[in-house]
Amino acid sequence: MIKYRTMTAVDIPDGIKLCRKAKWNQLEADWQIFLQHSPGACMVATFQDQIVGTVTTIRYGYSFSWIGMVLVDPDFRRQGIGQKLLQQALQILQTEETVKLDATTQGREVYLKLNFVDEYRLSRMNMIVVENLFNPTTARPILKEDLPNLIEFDSNIFGANRSTLLQWMWEKAPQLSFLIEDGNEIKGYSMGRYGHDFIHIGPIIAENTSIAKHLVIAALSKCAGSPVILDVLHFESGWIAWLREIGFTEQRNFIRMFRGTNRFKGVPENQFAIIGPEFG
Repeated sequence: MIKYRTMTAVDIPDGIKLCRKAKWNQLEADWQIFLQHSPGACMVATFQDQIVGTVTTIRYGYSFSWIGMVLVDPDFRRQGIGQKLLQQALQILQTEETVKLDATTQGREVYLKLNFVDEYRLSRMNMIVVENLFNPTTARPILKEDLPNLIEFDSNIFGANRSTLLQWMWEKAPQLSFLIEDGNEIKGYSMGRYGHDFIHIGPIIAENTSIAKHLVIAALSKCAGSPVILDVLHFESGWIAWLREIGFTEQRNFIRMFRGTNRFKGVPENQFAIIGPEFG
């Protein structure tokens, strides 16, 4: 009785309904960028024409592809819909050398059966920002003319070109976008986006922890009184400890997983926070 088909723009309101049921943070604009970036490559599950599940895919050039937004209506769980949606996504990406995703602890067991393997750990951390809590930083706002050099800087560390996504983030929330440079050389940057329940800060890409801290301080200065989340990597223990010191608490954990060769690893040690599990 469950049918599967390609997602289109008319399905976005139902995607939003599933996000609210799952208490996920995405807005209509997030669904729009999925469909804009990957037309014909996102799927829905339906029951009597009602959307009961979703999955999205994104190709990051020739480096790797991404699976996200695996959502199933709570009333239709434990029927294999999520696993079938994953299989649909993998079918779409069958010619890709590497496919990646960020898994919850529970979801990891499903992905292991589909030949995904662990890469590294992440944690979601959250706080409500107190006004006037932070000192001035060396970060400055990102300007439109910064984007070409920023995208090149990001590609080397992320492992793939995601220019469309980064430009979209900057256009949607330039006030959350910051850059640190030495002369004309970029040393780090951060962006953010607004969501239904909180502001999501990320990615944070930096040459070292000190630069990453300055970027966080700059971003939080624009979030006074608001709930904020970061999805952070575990490569630098001092980074996690500092976030705790300024008021962040760990909410839940993820595992970055991949299937295939994983030739384009980037430099995870310089990725201090990701855009989010749906984007990487």
